[in-house]
Amino acid sequence: METTGIIILAAGASKRLGTPKQQLPFQHKSLLQNVVHTAQQSGHMPVVVVLGAFATQIKQQLTAEKVHTIVNPHWPTGMGSSIKASLQHLLQVQPNTSSALLLLCDQPHISTSLLQDLYALKKSSGKSLVAAAYGDTIGTPALFDKKFFPQLLSLSGQEGAKKILLQHPNQVATLHFPQGAIDIDTNSDYEALLNNTGQ
Repeated sequence: METTGIIILAAGASKRLGTPKQQLPFQHKSLLQNVVHTAQQSGHMPVVVVLGAFATQIKQQLTAEKVHTIVNPHWPTGMGSSIKASLQHLLQVQPNTSSALLLLCDQPHISTSLLQDLYALKKSSGKSLVAAAYGDTIGTPALFDKKFFPQLLSLSGQEGAKKILLQHPNQVATLHFPQGAIDIDTNSDYEALLNNTGQ
């Protein structure tokens, strides 16, 4: 039976924002809680949340959630180490994982239906990689077949999973997700989000 695990990357220090973006309020929850609940409702488990900066305070938000929370001690080196640590943990708790979905905590418009559409597209397209398409690029949320796990585990430093998507264009199916371009890096990003969603 095919098993998809979900990885939520939430280890960053939010330097440009000046406060932990993971904890910013949005729709009566934090940004991180929103994406955790979306992941859980998509019907695929386990969900692994990888923390780094501010891990102690952020972890408290997740005590009631049915997720595996890990702390990546090497988070300052970049996203590559967080992807590696979380995938290693996912494979420990679910050794027969056949694909992994990577999510970021700062894309507030990720929905359960979007995630289900990604799963469906992987099946219907027969492709090993499925990625959201927005602006003039592709990226997260992105679904990786297990044959790409060795490449995910070899990422280091600032390298993200997008590198793998771009290296294998013939194996990528894309799903149109224009709101994927909206992520929260600065105070003005956050203010725009609240204004546009009427909060």
